[in-house]
Amino acid sequence: MNVADSEVVASVLKESGFEVTGDINEAGLILINTCSIRENAEQRIWGRLRAISHLKKKRRDLRIGLIGCMAERLKEKVLETEKLVDLVVGPDAYRDLPALVAETEAGHKAVNVLLSREETYSDISPVRMDKDGVTSFVSIMRGCNNMCAYCVVPYVRGAERSRDPESIIREVNELLDEGYREVTLLGQNVDSYRWDKEGKITDFPELLERVALTDPLLRVRFSTSHPKDLSDELLHTIARNKNICRHIHLPAQSGSSRILKLMNREYTREWYMDRIKAIRKIIPDCAISTDMIAGFCTETDEDHKETLSLMEWAQYDFAYMFKYSERPGTKAARKFRDDVPEEIKSKRLDEIIGLQNRLSAKTKKLDIGKVFEVLTEGRSKRSGDHLSGRTSQNKVVVFPEEGHKKGEYLNVLIERCTSATLIGKII
Repeated sequence: MNVADSEVVASVLKESGFEVTGDINEAGLILINTCSIRENAEQRIWGRLRAISHLKKKRRDLRIGLIGCMAERLKEKVLETEKLVDLVVGPDAYRDLPALVAETEAGHKAVNVLLSREETYSDISPVRMDKDGVTSFVSIMRGCNNMCAYCVVPYVRGAERSRDPESIIREVNELLDEGYREVTLLGQNVDSYRWDKEGKITDFPELLERVALTDPLLRVRFSTSHPKDLSDELLHTIARNKNICRHIHLPAQSGSSRILKLMNREYTREWYMDRIKAIRKIIPDCAISTDMIAGFCTETDEDHKETLSLMEWAQYDFAYMFKYSERPGTKAARKFRDDVPEEIKSKRLDEIIGLQNRLSAKTKKLDIGKVFEVLTEGRSKRSGDHLSGRTSQNKVVVFPEEGHKKGEYLNVLIERCTSATLIGKII
């Protein structure tokens, strides 16, 4: 989502005469797009700000700004206490960037972190920052109404609002015209996408199918689905459209119904398992990934074992795994004590990661001998004479170049694998 936001920012500034540069020493304006979802993300941003602060000493006309989620949450600290930036702009105020930059040029600090109930940037054609020119992101909604106890997103990105489907289709067609072959539809919870125009409702399954029907050679992905909202209708939509990728990211966060209730996730372990069963039944070749949090408030060894057993049962293809870190302002920070010791969190996370590594290796070994259609995204990072791409199931495949180039669909026979990559040959 930060990539999509950065592309909107680049477009807004380009309209006012700015140009994007890949050389930080050429820049007259440096904007750092930020995330507040996890503490380690914020710590990396503080490190980045301090690392580039020396540039201000050499160039007095240089302007540095903080944009995005962290900007809204920590505006006073970055402006007044640390004095590292000239402007702070929240995720709903990007249209004001040119005026705010002008304000800093007059010698003032500039701030706009107001949240909006309407802003979706639907009329802005993003400046694509993708390196491969093959895959890109399309934001279909902003904000979130799910008040998960651990999550800061509703506080820093505001309430949920969906984007006009016609503007989404227009952006997808623009990408097709520019040669892109894959789009990922983005939302904090894409399943709750809903556009109401004079009583005519467009929901996410309908939008997804409309995007898929723009061109059979366009691959369509989406992220992220919320388990409480994942419908059979959506699964059937995926099943009947070959170019909708066979991969669903379905964050569980915990395998314990007790912990899920504390997290305010609005589903139980049993509900989640039913959704996995539905995916396996309706889309048998679908890969499933997840998020897991280790050490949420009051989590016991038994709760942790339930998470491990859910992972074993689900046989996830891959996962994003984290230790719980308390975010100021969230329900968990206000109502619960962060009472799981750090060493216990680390131990449990290590066990989750170790298990997922085994599961990922197992699913990749099962792919050996199969043929997959791979969309080529560019050269392999490790070998100049090999190409790299992904399957519909979002698995990375490396194979000999043999005169082919990025943007092509190729059938690849999988011959072997590493822990992270499938390796094969074109057939």
